[in-house]
Amino acid sequence: MSTARDIASVVFFFVGVSMAVIAAVGLHRLQHTTSRMHAATKPATLGVLCCAIGAAVQMDNLSSITKIAVVVAFQFITVPIGAHMLARAITRDGTTEASE
Repeated sequence: MSTARDIASVVFFFVGVSMAVIAAVGLHRLQHTTSRMHAATKPATLGVLCCAIGAAVQMDNLSSITKIAVVVAFQFITVPIGAHMLARAITRDGTTEASE
């Protein structure tokens, strides 16, 4: 049973790290601010979720799993709100071009 848990955990961690790398590449390569926001929020949030699932698979007690679930819940609550507020500020300011 431990081998199956280890394999599942590695798969989730690999997917999570891949999403984080995609987010980093998107932040570097995309030119418009709104495109960068999309690259920073979607893959990064899914990457945190996958890494948290990988960590939860390895945990034995309910207390640790609950803490991980709280972290994921806060991530899913705060990241969209932050992105919305940033997009709202960009829209009001009128600057959507890349800064050079």
